Amino acid sequence: MGIDKNRAVRGGCSEPTSLAILAQPLEFIHDDHLRERHICAMIDEIAQHHMKEGAVRAVLNFLTNELPLHLQDEEEDIFPLLMRRCEPEDEIELAISKLTVDHAHAGADIPKIVEILEKLDAEGAKPNETESSVLTHFIAHSRRHLILENAVILPLARARLTDADLNNLSIRMGQRRSVKPPQEKRHEEHD
Repeated sequence: MGIDKNRAVRGGCSEPTSLAILAQPLEFIHDDHLRERHICAMIDEIAQHHMKEGAVRAVLNFLTNELPLHLQDEEEDIFPLLMRRCEPEDEIELAISKLTVDHAHAGADIPKIVEILEKLDAEGAKPNETESSVLTHFIAHSRRHLILENAVILPLARARLTDADLNNLSIRMGQRRSVKPPQEKRHEEHD
C-alpha cells in the first residue's frame, strides 16, 4: 500500500487530527487513535511529575473537545455500520459490546480526570499520589481500549464497509465538526 500524497502528515500527534483527511474517514479514525495514544503518554508524564509546559491544557482540550466527537463517530456511525456489514464469523457483537462498556467507563472517568487536571492547571501543581493513581488507571484502560479498536474494529471496517458507507461516514463526521462535505467543497472551488 503506497503513501497517499494528499494525506496530511501526522507529525508528533501534538495537534488535533487534521480535518483535511475527513474524506478518508477510517484514516481519520486511525489518526485520532494515534493522537489518543499521544495524549495517554502526556497523561502518564503528568502522573509521574514530568510535565511539559502546556501539557495539562493540551490534555484538557483533547478530553473536552476532541474525544467526545471521536466517541460519537464510533458509537453513532462506525459501530452500527459494522453491525450491519460484518459477517457472523466476524463476531463483531462481542467487540462492540466491550467497546461500548469501555465508552461508558470513559464517560464516568473523564469528569474526574478533567477535575484533577483543572486543579493542577489552576494551582500550577503536580498530582498527589491519589491523583496520579487515578490518571494512571485511566490511561491503562484507554490503551487497552485502543488495542481492541486498532486490532479488530479498523481492520473489519476496512474489509466490510462499502464506498457508500465510507462516503456517508465522512459526511457525518464532517457535520459533527462543522465541516462541509467534500462534494460541496469541490463544487465551490469550480464556481
